[in-house]
Amino acid sequence: MHLGAFSVSLAVKDLEASRAFYKTLGFEEAGGDATQNWLVLRNATTTIGLFQGMFDDNILTFNPGWNHKAEPLQEFQDIRELQRILKDQGVALITEADESTSGPASVVLQDPDGNQILIDQHVPSPTK
Repeated sequence: MHLGAFSVSLAVKDLEASRAFYKTLGFEEAGGDATQNWLVLRNATTTIGLFQGMFDDNILTFNPGWNHKAEPLQEFQDIRELQRILKDQGVALITEADESTSGPASVVLQDPDGNQILIDQHVPSPTK
């Protein structure tokens, strides 16, 4: 199972304070929109998202179809294929992708300690 690019989505209280803090650690802006209260920061191959007021807890995020620079991949496992594998393994899903669709979709699950995991595909489904 290949989940795609990994990042941590941080629920922050003050977007500007968080941006300044992570800048001191060598992170640079790689995307997002501060006017909408979210930014994506990168330091080499490490990516974090800063989200103010969008969710309560930090989230582990995977993006099928992207590399670590959010560049589309030619070949990858579609979110619906990953969902089927997870369900076949007995993993309970909080939200599911619509199996009748293709392209961008997401799945949310929780690890045994209550940490949320978002598998969020932003690119079209791969052609077979």
